[in-house]
Amino acid sequence: MVLEKAIAADPGAVVSVMVAAHRVESLTGILASLPPATPVYAAAQPAMDQVVGFPIHRGILALVRRPELSAPDLLARLPDRALVVGLVGIANHDNMGGVFRNAAAFGAAGVLLDDSCCDPLYRKAIRVSVGAALTVSFARAGSAARMLDLLQAAGFEVAALSPAGDTVLSDLSLGTRAAVLLGAEGPGLPAALLSRVKTVRIPMAGGFDSLNVATTSGIVLHHLDKGRT
Repeated sequence: MVLEKAIAADPGAVVSVMVAAHRVESLTGILASLPPATPVYAAAQPAMDQVVGFPIHRGILALVRRPELSAPDLLARLPDRALVVGLVGIANHDNMGGVFRNAAAFGAAGVLLDDSCCDPLYRKAIRVSVGAALTVSFARAGSAARMLDLLQAAGFEVAALSPAGDTVLSDLSLGTRAAVLLGAEGPGLPAALLSRVKTVRIPMAGGFDSLNVATTSGIVLHHLDKGRT
């Protein structure tokens, strides 16, 4: 599935593919979507394991060029109606992959990352995202403060999630160019950032004040997507 999404996103970005010999026949249809000049190598399972460094049971590897997209360029190419996710301090690859999966599911046009976020193209993040990390445009924006500066300069109305948010999520309504900021579990978003934007909370039963950030992203993006369609 991940290889399919990588090819669909940009077949020319796939440099080469290596497949366990016993998987070649079953992957013929997917591999046929590659440009004719793209090398496809077949290898015995021990060779695959040696290259990767661990037993790779699925038997598929692809070398793909990393996209080079700046945050200003990403925002500049978005349409007048767009939803963007801004991430601050997300260091867990499972959470990163989950956020990207939700971003794809609810029509986010792009994801901005501050410098402290982990890599969405790490293999575990890609796998958890079900390939969405390969299809949803993203860019590093520098510091959290610079991310907010870029969003506001591009005309985005920004909301930030916080357990102490002033607005209940069910009451949240944003304009056609909307952005939602999410921070890491524990520290959350910086106070200086929260002071500059609309803050939003998700009401919960007594004894709980926060959710896993990937879960939160799904709830919030669903609400915003529903409110904008």
